[in-house]
Amino acid sequence: MSLAALTTFLATGGPALWVIAALSTITLGLGLWRVWDLALLGVWRRPDEDRTSNATPSSRVAKAARDGLQHPNFTREMALDETTRVAKAELMELRRGVRPLELIAAIAPLVGLLGTVLGMIEAFQALQQAGNGADPSVLAGGIWEALLTTAAGMAVAIPASLLASWFESLSEREQARMEDVAVRVFNAVPPAQSGPVQAVA
Repeated sequence: MSLAALTTFLATGGPALWVIAALSTITLGLGLWRVWDLALLGVWRRPDEDRTSNATPSSRVAKAARDGLQHPNFTREMALDETTRVAKAELMELRRGVRPLELIAAIAPLVGLLGTVLGMIEAFQALQQAGNGADPSVLAGGIWEALLTTAAGMAVAIPASLLASWFESLSEREQARMEDVAVRVFNAVPPAQSGPVQAVA
């Protein structure tokens, strides 16, 4: 579609269609950014909790658990708190961008419905002003143009909702992995072997 055709299409739907077009651009940008960001975080890398690398969220949590248990000034409870802190930070990184996508999925159909209602009002006003000489095809054309915004709103909301659900499922998967590896690290070290608390002057 050429730029002129796209501009004409957006002008047909009125201001609501321009808003929906902006929301679609934001959705695309958020989706691409989150895929890139999740790749950098190591979500699609094979988890390898036995190493001390920081390749995946679960490996970073495992490292935090081991470091906490080996810290000379940490009790077991302090090591657990530190592991929890790292895990929460990882989850915050994993869930970035989900809320905006959920918001777009919620408001895009409403913007489309608003555009349709406004377009229908305009079409029936034109019909009333035309009186007995009204052309039904003009009314049909006005209604068709008004319905464009509803279709466009749903066309944006559906992929935004799918992306939000996908990213949320990835974060839930990583959360389960982090919980699993943290439990295994703590269970592998008996309480007597965890770092004792030393007096601090």
